[in-house]
Amino acid sequence: MTSRNFDVIVVGGGHAGVEAAAAAARLGAKTALITQKLATVGAMSCNPAIGGLGKGHLVREIDAMDGLIGRAADAAAIQFRMLNKRKGPAVQGPRVQADRKLYRLAVRRLLGEFVNLELVEDECRRLQIANGRIEGIETACGRYGCGAVVLTTGTFLNGRIHVGSTQAEGGRLGDAAVVGLSDQLRDAGFAVGRLKTGTPPRLDGRTLDFSRLEPQWGDDEPKFLSALSTTVTAPQTPCFITRTTPESHDRVRESLHRSALYAGGITGPGPRYCPSIEDKIVRFGARDSHQIFLEPEGADTHLIYPNGISTSLPHDAQEALVRSIPGLERGKIVQFGYAIEYDFINPQELHPSLMTRRIEGLFLAGQINGTTGYEEAAAQGLAAGVNAALHAGSRQAYVFDRTNSYIGVMIDDLIIKGVSEPYRMFTSRAEYRLTLRSDNADERLTPAGLSLGLIGSERRSYFAKLQDALADARHKLVEIRLTSNQIREAGCETEGPDQTRSLFEWASLPAVNLEDLRQVCPALFSIDRVNLERLDADAKYSVYVSRQARDIERQKADEALSLPQEIDYAVLPGLSNELRAKLIKFHPATVGHASRIEGVTPAALMLLAAHARRARRSSASIHS
Repeated sequence: MTSRNFDVIVVGGGHAGVEAAAAAARLGAKTALITQKLATVGAMSCNPAIGGLGKGHLVREIDAMDGLIGRAADAAAIQFRMLNKRKGPAVQGPRVQADRKLYRLAVRRLLGEFVNLELVEDECRRLQIANGRIEGIETACGRYGCGAVVLTTGTFLNGRIHVGSTQAEGGRLGDAAVVGLSDQLRDAGFAVGRLKTGTPPRLDGRTLDFSRLEPQWGDDEPKFLSALSTTVTAPQTPCFITRTTPESHDRVRESLHRSALYAGGITGPGPRYCPSIEDKIVRFGARDSHQIFLEPEGADTHLIYPNGISTSLPHDAQEALVRSIPGLERGKIVQFGYAIEYDFINPQELHPSLMTRRIEGLFLAGQINGTTGYEEAAAQGLAAGVNAALHAGSRQAYVFDRTNSYIGVMIDDLIIKGVSEPYRMFTSRAEYRLTLRSDNADERLTPAGLSLGLIGSERRSYFAKLQDALADARHKLVEIRLTSNQIREAGCETEGPDQTRSLFEWASLPAVNLEDLRQVCPALFSIDRVNLERLDADAKYSVYVSRQARDIERQKADEALSLPQEIDYAVLPGLSNELRAKLIKFHPATVGHASRIEGVTPAALMLLAAHARRARRSSASIHS
């Protein structure tokens, strides 16, 4: 039987596990990534794409901290697209369509660069806990001791696959579920619930009529997900669009009673923003069609992923549905769709570091925390891996702040609000999204990564050069001045009396673009186009960003007011019984955390802030 020791053990080889293991290893921790199948490390279980609205922001932030997902996605990208291009830079989301095989190979290549990371094919069966602390794990092959464990079980935790009335244990088609851990966590006092997700049937592209489908090409000038990517390496290909029809909806309605979702076989809620085709037909009955994106799964495969028709209908109903869709009338299903139900832990059980409150040294990341999506999982994996390594080395935890990162927004949402359905990131979740753009993630987060020792030499060199280039460019924008006539000469509209302004001041106007000003100001040609776009966005948002900076300072003042963990809300005067119950349940770490609990009033916050200040003064007098 195996018996070995590591600093950090990561359980699970999905996106959360990969980022957790890489982050821990990068910080110098002796790390093991333990998974049931090494061949599936880095596999894309669902759609073959990375990024998008909100999600692309997370990927850029992971990349800014020297994570892997952006580099792997760029290396496997068969299409690059910037979503929301008609809207402002703050809500634009970079996205790539990826080749599944190339993506998995890229992940394995990047993981292979860490000398202190070992990939182990084994099955985690039980956590070893003593006196409320993690000591290691028991596996099918033995025991592994460690200082911290990161659980990234994805949909495998008591996973159950549903197709019609048929059910089978599994974390993914063809892969066994993780059993036993849920019972141990439940016995330890954790709140364990069930969630559901699903996948569509996979189609043979050779059987589709592409003449009836609308092609969707990528951008001519690709925007990479990683700042370290410089060239497109995979063949580029279009996606295609089609729609369901009234006949499609009739076929679904006829078989609803046989769908696992509506026949009572599934109890856990599914993702609201990525519903099954059954949910779409029932919830949006007045609509006569729903869009379907046909996504190639790779450059050397004929498999097509029809994004938009996830289903748990029986096989014959899935075939009838596919045949009712324009362009898919002769479509052959290679793999049928299915729903999967799995266990998750209430994320309100976690500290902001993603360590559990009940067991010291145990960290959770990904779908086990109630989230959905590769990007959300990878971001949590990064945070959990960093803090697991810091914990194993007896160092202070690093907490992502919601005022300067979407990672912080997500973690804060999870631990304060919990989840009632799989959590998905949107730009609308961030109060300060004008400053949290996808194009400035490195300026926001790489300095923190440097201070932690998380940043490798390649990114360190890139970031130093970037800072110098941006400083030089910002100086030019402030020093160079143009007249109204020069602005009009560049084809930009101006209003009001003729005047002279700095380039930065001109760029703050909606009708003026720095790219257009190159023809009247040759000095702008010395600024890299990507940096020029970033500075143009800085100028456009400058007034609002200054206002947000003041709001952030006020929020940070509240965040700094720590609420003593021993505070007894049951006897604290001035609170309603309802608020007492919520504060006892959530036990917020700061006044800022308390402010985001639903139903907490301004009066209650003032009371909590006063109590926090008294506790701070009392502590200061004791130590003086």
